[in-house]
Amino acid sequence: MHNEYHSVSKIGWLRAAVLGANDGIVSTASLLLGVASANLSHSSIVMTGIAGLVAGAMSMATGEYVSVSSQSDTEKAALRQEQEELNACPQGELQELADIYIQRGLEPELARQVARSLMAEDALKAHARDELGITDTTTARPFQAAVYSAFSFAVGSSLPLLLCFIVSEKYFFPAIIVSTITSLALLGGIAAKAGGAPVVRGVIRITFWSALAMSLSYCTGYIFGIQETFL
Repeated sequence: MHNEYHSVSKIGWLRAAVLGANDGIVSTASLLLGVASANLSHSSIVMTGIAGLVAGAMSMATGEYVSVSSQSDTEKAALRQEQEELNACPQGELQELADIYIQRGLEPELARQVARSLMAEDALKAHARDELGITDTTTARPFQAAVYSAFSFAVGSSLPLLLCFIVSEKYFFPAIIVSTITSLALLGGIAAKAGGAPVVRGVIRITFWSALAMSLSYCTGYIFGIQETFL
């Protein structure tokens, strides 16, 4: 028995989980660095981080649910249209499916035979897969995307937030920078490995852009902190 398992089957939950965790780590770490560089009190920094965790998790869940729901609505509309076309002109749809297989390299007679067999079993499923590109693996799942995004954001956000409780103010900046970059590198490597992509490229990609985001947040907080000092 020859069984195969491809990483593309993970694309739905993997995308939501990686996006949520990455956003949680980067946004919360950037937020903490920004307010800390503006010389806010320790309690204010902690409350800002907690508010950022809750707001970010809900925002991720809402955003993912709305966007993926829109994709799902589009897929359903396309399937309804395809079903109407199948009901109105089955022979035309048969030839359309056969033409797709001909373009992929099958002989015309074989292509028509394959099209007839597939349409006899499940005509809509055959057209959804080969004409519209909609499969069970890639189909939109709004609720799943929302849950994975919210949970992974909360987990990612809690990592830099915990440093507020276990690291003294003297070492806060280097601790949060080092821990954030390290955790992002691990996240990028794990995501790349799970998705079957090059690990080094995934690590470099996620750490570069995340470090840039934190740097900009720090500079923004520092500038406003200086301005407040002189006001």
